[in-house]
Formats: sequence, structure tokens, C-alpha cells
Amino acid sequence: MAKRVAVILSGCGVYDGTEVHEASAVMVHLSRASAKVQMFAPDVEMMHVVNHCKGQPVTDKRNVMQESARIARGEVTDLDNLDVTAFDALIIPGGFGVAKNLCDWATKGKEYSILPQVEKVIKGFHQARKPMGMCCISPVLAAKAIPGCELTVGHDSECEKWPHAQVAKSMTELGCRHMNKNVGEVHVDKKNKLVTTSAFMCNAPIHEIFDGLGVMVSEVLKLA
Repeated sequence: MAKRVAVILSGCGVYDGTEVHEASAVMVHLSRASAKVQMFAPDVEMMHVVNHCKGQPVTDKRNVMQESARIARGEVTDLDNLDVTAFDALIIPGGFGVAKNLCDWATKGKEYSILPQVEKVIKGFHQARKPMGMCCISPVLAAKAIPGCELTVGHDSECEKWPHAQVAKSMTELGCRHMNKNVGEVHVDKKNKLVTTSAFMCNAPIHEIFDGLGVMVSEVLKLA
């Protein structure tokens, strides 16, 4: 029987929403596995809108769900309507929208909090013992919602290949167990049914990121 997978988006575009390549890769791998997918997003205003040519905020105001519809080809549902009992697994791609729209990690760092409807869904899947996959920056959501979990955001030593290693150190400071993994690898926290991978936290060729996301999707579906 085909697995039913909920995917949470956070907008459209790496600097203020979901990382488009990650979302697309996740959808391709889920399609190959014959999973039935439904995409969700919170119906809230974005923290800000970024001009992706300049990497700078602009004065526009946009809605997270409406922007997520660009990735979902219009087929996106309000996150408030996500029923955990209707799905076998949850996947949350990365992108700065996770840190800006699904939580406030981008502005508050380790003092961050998660959007209530996002936290409710994550805790719901966790309590139901249903697997979750998170990549890039999205494991910060698990770090807050599932205290003490095991996860990876890549490596914890900063270098050209791993420019965001400080996030790994922050995960440890928050009480999680961070596991150093390469871009093509995942970490599976069997106790919490949480599968994580670094994706664009690594400065790697896009095909390697695509392949790593494929491993994540595969491991999530194995647990479902």
C-alpha cells in the first residue's frame, strides 16, 4: 500500500521560504517510491520578503501559504487542517523560511520558539510514533519540539564545505546529540523515528544533495 506523506513548506525561495531544489528533490524521490503526498503550509504572513537577486529584504508583504503554492502547483492546504491520523510520515524541507516563518531561529538563535501549529504537528507525529524527515536547517524544529533527540545538520567544524557548522554546535548546546554526517548520509534516530540530513548546509554539488535527500526519503518510508 502506498505510504501517505505530509510535506510542510515555508514559502518559496531559499532566502525567505522553502529551498526549491530540496522541495523538488523530496517530491521526486517520494514519487519514485509511489508515495501519496499532500503539501501543507501555515496561512500566516512571512517574516519578510527577500529580493533573491540582491539577497536583501524588500518592503513587500506576502503570505507563507500563498508563496508555498508556487512550489505545490497550487495544491497546498492550510497547516491547521493537517490530521496526523491521515498520514504515515512527515517531511519538512529546508530553506531560510523554516528559520523565519516556521520558527524564529533566524532572529532569536537558541532562544527561538516554533510556530504553534508547526509544533503541534511535529509533536503529534512524534506521539503517534510516525516517522519524520528533516533536512538542511529544518532539524532545528525537532531540536525544540523533541528535546534530546539525535540529529544531523552536517559537520560541526566550520570550513569552506561546511559554512554553517555553528548550527551543529548550537544543537548540542540545546541538549540534542548532533551526529557528523556527510552530504550523502543521513542520521536515523530510531528512538524518535527522526531522519535528518544536511542538504544545502553543505557546499556540495547539487546532485550530491539530491542523492542525500533520496536516502532521507528512503529511510523515512522504511520506518513508516
